[in-house]
Amino acid sequence: MQLILHTGVHYTEQDRLIKSLLRNKDMLSKRGVAVPGPAKYRSLIRDTLNAMHRHAAADNAREILLDAILDEAPADRVILSDPNFFRTAGTAVQEGRLYPAAATRMGYMATLFPDDDLEIFLGIRNPAALLPILYSVALNKTDAGFWGGRGVLDIRWSDTIAEIREAVPHIPITVWCNEDMPLIWAQTLREMAGLEHHEKISGGFDLLTAIMSKEGMQRFRSYIDSHPSMSEMQKRRVIAAFLDKFALEEEIEEELDMAGWTDTLVDEMTELYDEDVQIIERMPGVTLISP
Repeated sequence: MQLILHTGVHYTEQDRLIKSLLRNKDMLSKRGVAVPGPAKYRSLIRDTLNAMHRHAAADNAREILLDAILDEAPADRVILSDPNFFRTAGTAVQEGRLYPAAATRMGYMATLFPDDDLEIFLGIRNPAALLPILYSVALNKTDAGFWGGRGVLDIRWSDTIAEIREAVPHIPITVWCNEDMPLIWAQTLREMAGLEHHEKISGGFDLLTAIMSKEGMQRFRSYIDSHPSMSEMQKRRVIAAFLDKFALEEEIEEELDMAGWTDTLVDEMTELYDEDVQIIERMPGVTLISP
């Protein structure tokens, strides 16, 4: 079985993404792809992973989990989405590391499903925008607990992904930047569902609907309908043009609230994030979805 693990991260488009996939549940089911509702498995898998920190899972844990998730429905590919696969938002940053438990948790998943083909799908986000949010919800806000003596310029997604790759080198990882999602939304849905690039999927413009004005969406859909032969790259250029004119500023602008942070620091963090994404793209076993 192919087991697709959409692992967040927190405060990206993770719940909206799985809702779009659920819109295609019936169509995907006919192709052997199961998209169970998150309520079926999130707490179940989370409790199992937490228990594995203390003792090994039972020999029949895989069968018990899949029976509960699938209700005996046949499937060749199963899509599971939970931003807490790597632990909760309150423990997402510890001692200056992003999701330090990720490698161990994915090791547990590999142990639970030893003969299945696991894949990790991971949306990341600029630390300049994400760290203030994670700090606000952190269980340990002390300098030692949260920053661990590291500076904000030292925190890298590539470190987290490298740790996962070292722990479970047989599990491929597909990564994208949350900032790019308006342009790559439909492709990301197709990649997770195992569809070809040209295949139709419902919800390909769900994110645009949330961040573009009603007038803009009407004009955009009219334009797309009148140009049915456009390539994916052409569609992305059209999306960018319409967002430039019709995007809802309150939906796309981020207000950073972190004491002592300056515009210069945020710009530097953003440049380092861009460089870090290039490092991630070159990692063996990692695929980057980009515009």
